[in-house]
Amino acid sequence: MSPLTDQDIALLRRPLYGFLSVAGGPDPAEPRPVWFEVTDTGTVQLFTGPDTVKVRRLRRDARACIVVTAPVGEREHWVSITGPVRIETDGASALAGRLAARYWDLDDPARVRDLAAIQAEEQVRLVLHPDKVSRYVLDQRATVITRLT
Repeated sequence: MSPLTDQDIALLRRPLYGFLSVAGGPDPAEPRPVWFEVTDTGTVQLFTGPDTVKVRRLRRDARACIVVTAPVGEREHWVSITGPVRIETDGASALAGRLAARYWDLDDPARVRDLAAIQAEEQVRLVLHPDKVSRYVLDQRATVITRLT
């Protein structure tokens, strides 16, 4: 069972940037804007190079958090998902293709070339398994935290 509500999923299925922070031990967190996809099972996945700082940190400590927020001009709404991340060596290229179609206009030949360049590089797929979800929706006027334990 996913801790994500229908309202969370609606926000997460929009082409918004997520801000990913990974546990850094003694190093401070360094959030990065990322493309992401919420799956039907409630996990969140993204792709990245296998030698990035986030992957090196995740190999030491598999905890991460992604925060997604509605854009300025809309009613306040955000979702924060925290949990362990699994690093997968398969599926990153297909995920990159799906996300490029979500975030870019692939009728633009320059974007098609950009996607081909991404898919030509070695990538890994990061899968975040929620164990805590926090959310704020202005209409509800409260921050709600769901913990899976």
